[in-house]
Amino acid sequence: MKQNGEPFRPVAKFRAHQLGAYLLHAKISPDCRHLVTTSSDKTARLFDTTTWQLTQTLSQHKKWVWDAVFSADSSYLVTASSDRSSLLWNLRTGTPVRQYTDHDYAVTCVALNDSST
Repeated sequence: MKQNGEPFRPVAKFRAHQLGAYLLHAKISPDCRHLVTTSSDKTARLFDTTTWQLTQTLSQHKKWVWDAVFSADSSYLVTASSDRSSLLWNLRTGTPVRQYTDHDYAVTCVALNDSST
């Protein structure tokens, strides 16, 4: 409940991933312009938070995408997957710029430290 006693109301409602897929995480970017969702359908999807329209589908993982995290400036995204890899994506181009592979097990979470110290 809000402080004035009013219940919270959804801002938007939409299907982020195909029917039958599990939505695993959803996060808003630091600049509040994007929502990323991760799923069992092997993708991470980005939505514009003003229109709630799909803007990008990041689909180079071979298994479930468990987690994602934005860089502090919201221009990069790191995804974690059951395919034992993590990808660093340039969100301006929609392409991976670095791949971290050969983990012994599934990569189920990611975090970034954007501090310069």
